[in-house]
Amino acid sequence: MADLSDSLLFAAVVVYALAMLGFAGDSASRRAKRMLSVPAARERALVGAGAPVTSTPAPPALRQRSAADAHGFAGTVALGLTCLGWVLHLASVVTRGIAAERLPWGNMYEFSCTTALVAVTCFLVLVLRGRVDRSLGAFVMLPVVLYLGLAGTVLYTAVGPLVPALNSYWIKIHVAAAVMASGAFLLSGVLALLFLIRHRYDARTDVGQAVRFPVSLGRGLPSASSLDRSTYVVIAFAFPIWTFAIIAGGIWAEAAWGRYWGWDPKETWSFITWVLYAGYLHSRATAGWKGRKAAWVAVAAAAALIIDYYVVNIFVVGLHSYA
Repeated sequence: MADLSDSLLFAAVVVYALAMLGFAGDSASRRAKRMLSVPAARERALVGAGAPVTSTPAPPALRQRSAADAHGFAGTVALGLTCLGWVLHLASVVTRGIAAERLPWGNMYEFSCTTALVAVTCFLVLVLRGRVDRSLGAFVMLPVVLYLGLAGTVLYTAVGPLVPALNSYWIKIHVAAAVMASGAFLLSGVLALLFLIRHRYDARTDVGQAVRFPVSLGRGLPSASSLDRSTYVVIAFAFPIWTFAIIAGGIWAEAAWGRYWGWDPKETWSFITWVLYAGYLHSRATAGWKGRKAAWVAVAAAAALIIDYYVVNIFVVGLHSYA
């Protein structure tokens, strides 16, 4: 079962990578369609002004339907591949748990795999509910593939029992909540970065300035307001779960170490992450920080989460070092 889990994860990463390429092709075709629509609009303007008509244009409905078919196929295939990768990914996590005879998030490798699964799940739910455009798929799949690649190589751990410190029913509560929140926060960080790119692209093109990579990526992204709303929705969903994870961790710490809070490095950075996400939600609700300022706070919070997970777990010695 352990070997099957590893094989399924490898297959999921390959399928996710193919889906990423499909989403990228879909976005490229959309950008080409927008660029072609500009001269078409100018031609119609000349015809209306009395210019000679050289050919009969196709009906608008037919042109729109043909354009949708041209750029929709790659996106549909990519979305289907993402769903297939999700199934393989879920099967990998389940078989890992069966092989270990416990919940599959007892070390950094398992935590990373499950967190990435939550991130993909949130993305698919938002796409299927119409909250997020599937054109963002390439930008979501890229960190997921890198995340799983790092997990399967550097962080890989063979199947084994839990270390004694983690052998508690609280791992079903505290760590499960941390996994769910971390996966959603991973997605919100991507959305916040994409908002900043789109916002910068709009600001430059509005004044006629040239755009270069990576700002040029904003041409194929949804509107800045849409990305801003999506970031807020994901963070508003994940923040209460992260809050519960910290509270549950404090209760577990009291049972294991005789105190609720001791400013252990893991506890400290979890609290810093909580403060940043709380600041994001509070600033939107009170100060009206909708847009660039709020997005930078969301990016800072995502960076703190990465430090909390990778830097603290690997390079800092503390009571959570066994994780």
